[in-house]
Amino acid sequence: MPLTKEKKAAVITQFGGKATNTGSIEGQIALLTERIAQISAHLQANKKDYSTQRGLMQLVGKRKRLLAYLQKTNLTGYRALIEKLGLRK
Repeated sequence: MPLTKEKKAAVITQFGGKATNTGSIEGQIALLTERIAQISAHLQANKKDYSTQRGLMQLVGKRKRLLAYLQKTNLTGYRALIEKLGLRK
Protein backbone atom coordinates (compact mmCIF):
# COMPACT_ATOMS: atom_id res chain seq x y z
CA MET A 1 0.00 0.00 0.00
CA PRO A 2 1.67 3.23 -1.08
CA LEU A 3 1.87 6.32 1.08
CA THR A 4 -1.05 8.71 0.73
CA LYS A 5 -0.57 12.33 -0.31
CA GLU A 6 -1.52 13.52 3.15
CA LYS A 7 0.97 11.19 4.84
CA LYS A 8 3.75 12.23 2.46
CA ALA A 9 3.02 15.91 3.05
CA ALA A 10 3.05 15.37 6.81
CA VAL A 11 6.39 13.54 6.72
CA ILE A 12 7.96 16.15 4.44
CA THR A 13 6.68 18.98 6.65
CA GLN A 14 8.02 17.32 9.78
CA PHE A 15 11.50 16.60 8.42
CA GLY A 16 12.08 18.76 5.37
CA GLY A 17 10.49 22.09 6.26
CA LYS A 18 7.65 23.04 3.91
CA ALA A 19 5.35 20.45 2.36
CA THR A 20 6.56 21.45 -1.12
CA ASN A 21 10.23 20.88 -0.25
CA THR A 22 10.28 17.27 -1.43
CA GLY A 23 13.89 17.43 -2.58
CA SER A 24 15.44 17.89 0.84
CA ILE A 25 17.68 15.02 1.89
CA GLU A 26 16.04 14.78 5.31
CA GLY A 27 12.58 14.55 3.75
CA GLN A 28 13.68 11.91 1.25
CA ILE A 29 15.24 9.79 4.00
CA ALA A 30 12.11 10.11 6.15
CA LEU A 31 9.88 9.04 3.24
CA LEU A 32 12.10 6.06 2.51
CA THR A 33 11.96 5.09 6.18
CA GLU A 34 8.16 5.17 6.11
CA ARG A 35 8.05 3.00 2.97
CA ILE A 36 10.59 0.58 4.44
CA ALA A 37 8.43 0.21 7.56
CA GLN A 38 5.33 -0.51 5.46
CA ILE A 39 7.11 -3.06 3.28
CA SER A 40 8.64 -4.75 6.31
CA ALA A 41 5.19 -5.16 7.81
CA HIS A 42 3.97 -6.64 4.52
CA LEU A 43 6.86 -9.10 4.45
CA GLN A 44 6.08 -10.25 8.00
CA ALA A 45 2.81 -11.65 6.67
CA ASN A 46 4.08 -12.69 3.22
CA LYS A 47 7.44 -14.36 3.78
CA LYS A 48 7.76 -15.77 0.26
CA ASP A 49 7.18 -12.49 -1.58
CA TYR A 50 10.68 -12.35 -3.01
CA SER A 51 10.11 -9.54 -5.49
CA THR A 52 8.98 -7.25 -2.67
CA GLN A 53 11.96 -8.40 -0.64
CA ARG A 54 14.26 -7.30 -3.47
CA GLY A 55 12.51 -3.94 -3.65
CA LEU A 56 12.98 -3.53 0.10
CA MET A 57 16.71 -4.16 -0.23
CA GLN A 58 16.91 -1.53 -2.97
CA LEU A 59 15.12 1.02 -0.77
CA VAL A 60 17.41 0.24 2.16
CA GLY A 61 20.44 0.74 -0.09
CA LYS A 62 19.11 4.05 -1.37
CA ARG A 63 18.47 5.27 2.16
CA LYS A 64 21.96 4.17 3.16
CA ARG A 65 23.51 6.16 0.31
CA LEU A 66 21.47 9.26 1.17
CA LEU A 67 22.48 8.95 4.84
CA ALA A 68 26.14 8.67 3.85
CA TYR A 69 25.81 11.83 1.75
CA LEU A 70 24.11 13.68 4.60
CA GLN A 71 26.81 12.55 7.01
CA LYS A 72 29.52 13.93 4.72
CA THR A 73 27.82 17.26 4.12
CA ASN A 74 25.96 18.01 7.38
CA LEU A 75 27.07 15.95 10.37
CA THR A 76 24.87 17.68 12.94
CA GLY A 77 21.80 17.32 10.72
CA TYR A 78 22.68 13.66 10.20
CA ARG A 79 22.90 13.01 13.93
CA ALA A 80 19.63 14.82 14.60
CA LEU A 81 17.84 12.91 11.83
CA ILE A 82 18.93 9.43 12.90
CA GLU A 83 17.97 10.25 16.47
CA LYS A 84 14.56 11.54 15.39
CA LEU A 85 13.89 8.53 13.14
CA GLY A 86 15.42 6.04 15.56
CA LEU A 87 17.59 4.38 12.93
CA ARG A 88 20.90 3.59 14.64
CA LYS A 89 21.16 2.65 18.25
